[in-house]
Amino acid sequence: MSTSTYRIQGATGEWEVVIGLEVHAQVSSKAKLFSGANTEFGAEPNTQVSLVDAAMPGMLPVPNRECIRQAVRTGMAIEAQINAWSRFDRKNYFYADLPQGYQISQLYHPIVGEGKLLIEKDEKAGIPEDKWIGIERIHVEQDAGKLMHDQHPTMSYVDLNRSGVALMEIVSMADMRSPAEAGAYVRKLRSILRYVGSCDGNMEQGSMRADVNVSVRKPGEELGTRTETKNVNSVRFVMAVIEGEARRQVDLIEDGGTVVQETRLYDPDKGETRSMRSKEDAHDYRYFPDPDLLPVELDEAFLTECRESLPELPDAKRERYMGELGMNAYNAAQLTAEVETFARFETLLAETASALGKPESKVATQVANWTLSVAPGVVKMLGDEANLEYATSAAQAAILKMVDAGEVSGGQSKEIYEIVLKTGRDPAEIAETEGLKQVSDDGAIEAEIDKILAANADKVEQYKAGKDKLFGFFVGQTMKAMQGKANPQVVNELLKAKLG
Repeated sequence: MSTSTYRIQGATGEWEVVIGLEVHAQVSSKAKLFSGANTEFGAEPNTQVSLVDAAMPGMLPVPNRECIRQAVRTGMAIEAQINAWSRFDRKNYFYADLPQGYQISQLYHPIVGEGKLLIEKDEKAGIPEDKWIGIERIHVEQDAGKLMHDQHPTMSYVDLNRSGVALMEIVSMADMRSPAEAGAYVRKLRSILRYVGSCDGNMEQGSMRADVNVSVRKPGEELGTRTETKNVNSVRFVMAVIEGEARRQVDLIEDGGTVVQETRLYDPDKGETRSMRSKEDAHDYRYFPDPDLLPVELDEAFLTECRESLPELPDAKRERYMGELGMNAYNAAQLTAEVETFARFETLLAETASALGKPESKVATQVANWTLSVAPGVVKMLGDEANLEYATSAAQAAILKMVDAGEVSGGQSKEIYEIVLKTGRDPAEIAETEGLKQVSDDGAIEAEIDKILAANADKVEQYKAGKDKLFGFFVGQTMKAMQGKANPQVVNELLKAKLG
């Protein structure tokens, strides 16, 4: 079903889903937003807590320049307005893992204003055309701590290691209309954050999580009442929340009920959302400017450095791959989706082009197919037997060079790479000693062809009488006779000459 016609079918007709996402991305920095405490994940509880994080009396916050820099760079990557003047506010609420009794955030004057993000056409996923998703703002705020409920049967413990860690809250417009679009948005945003280096995007560890806002309406009608499902930590769960919550709202309305603006939680085991609390408005938090922090003012030199530090981003890289390297759209999209993938590809491309003495554009398709299909297939097949330390670009380029020269076939290249990953041996040595080289000797191949044609004289006559499909039979018999080691190109050329 295309995104433009994605609907929830109810008893009274079709319903449209309206989606907005608030993504919380933990900023990649060695220290917290307002203190020098460490931010490393996985440390023992309460071992990375400064006096500021614990809200000890008289402790004043000091903004971390790197956290501000990463937020600005992220804004620039989504073509957003960067506000040279911004301010921190106090968001007041009580919770056991919030030592101060308030959160330092930005409501009225965020550091990043409106931007946009492109999700690409993917008909298989249900996205029939490219679409821009608006981004309302990015503001910087401090994270809360974490309650631990499974340590004691009657008590909960508080871990403040996460308290004060810098977050970017990236708030989208309500521009998405299907789970597929929301999934594509989160994947693309995660990709950009990881390209920029402003967040590691590790949703399993909670360093990137989404609050999912969903409402339903009859097509063309006013927006419905939305609910917000908090802290969803995977793309699959984001899509599941949207489908389940939209269906719940449709059923509720059609049964005569009313959707309440509230905060909900997602239960992945049951595949459903449940009510957590009524949704607060801004005035409920009694926001006011933080009196301990001066406004953040960014000078032109700082903004220039941020802009010049940005890498080539996914959309630009994809266009370059298609333009300069002549790559098809699918391969270009797959190679640029993740930082690790394009890094492996570009390193191997340079190594292979150098080994073959050819321009990168001439070997890009071969290297792309190897990077996306052949190499991962061998690694998956070997499982724990694969030693990825042996998967060097030099070894892989050596294999591709032999394939390009016709010395080994595609199947043999996989066998050679398999041995490389197990042993670390040299690919050329493996091809020579393990009998994994193609036979390109015209004489040897021709001798086998003569035997096959003589033994199948009736089929030769049928072929000459116009039964062209028999050509494949002769190729197969020749490859079988030579144990799959004959160069297919030479086999085809000799057969055509003899049968012609």
